[in-house]
Amino acid sequence: MVVRKKSDIYNIIGKNIKKYRVKKGLKQRELAEKLYLSDSFIAKLESVTHQTISIDTLEEIADVLDCDIRDFFDKNI
Repeated sequence: MVVRKKSDIYNIIGKNIKKYRVKKGLKQRELAEKLYLSDSFIAKLESVTHQTISIDTLEEIADVLDCDIRDFFDKNI
């Protein structure tokens, strides 16, 4: 069994959000505007700064980025 820190999953999610945002051709500010969130929130999600996020918000981000919420949990970034 691999023991992971709680923050590890947030780092995986953040890296995957960035991957799909870049693939979609959006800047952090553009993604934030589409979601009515602050660009600093998106920046924190994508950085190594620990930032919690709700499942509802993850669903909204996935919708905007045309991916499945499960894609954010992929450890093979």
